Amino acid sequence: MSDAALPTVAEVRAAAEAVKEALDRHLAAVERRTGDEDPAVYAAFNELAAAAEEYDELLYDRYDEVTPFEIPTPEDGVPYTGPAEPAAFSVLIRRDYAVVEPQRLIAQAERVAAHDREAERVHDGGTAGALGVLFGEYEPDEIASRYKDFGLEEGDSTLWIAASEDMAEPGDWLNSPFGHTDPEDVMHRFDVSSVFDEETDEFGEDADADEVADETARPGLTPA
Repeated sequence: MSDAALPTVAEVRAAAEAVKEALDRHLAAVERRTGDEDPAVYAAFNELAAAAEEYDELLYDRYDEVTPFEIPTPEDGVPYTGPAEPAAFSVLIRRDYAVVEPQRLIAQAERVAAHDREAERVHDGGTAGALGVLFGEYEPDEIASRYKDFGLEEGDSTLWIAASEDMAEPGDWLNSPFGHTDPEDVMHRFDVSSVFDEETDEFGEDADADEVADETARPGLTPA
């Protein structure tokens, strides 16, 4: 950026003052909040986020310096805008696995099929059929806790708690169980990934990827 295009010192100072004022408004809204999902707090948060982002950009352009805050973006997480007092909620879970030992997976399914004639009929001898047998016999949480026994390797996982105004009618969403969720209705999100372990290692700290979980908080300023 040329010197002519640089923001002025006055512009940077004005942006800093705007952040201070937004901080005061945010604190005041938090102190007056009427519940966990008070819309006034969200509005103040958004104003603070915008002011902080503006200041960060001007500070960098003028002085090549940055602030110690990272403002959440849509890629990081969508702010919750659902009902303040949800009457119902959905729990959505995704867990990824790699089949690293197909024969172990198939052998486990064959053991189940040996004691279950119905399972034997749907088991076709391959890994696809084996998965149908095993998930028909075991709860997903048991498979998650014993994944190595089934010749699997864990990948990323995520759990979403999404708010609803009302309980869905029986059968309403069965044809498209994951297509109805609006990201803005997600109240809480818990992610588990080895990427968090890699980020921790950069700072010289040890952590087990199986034990590292991240809850995407809404709203909040995340330390960079």
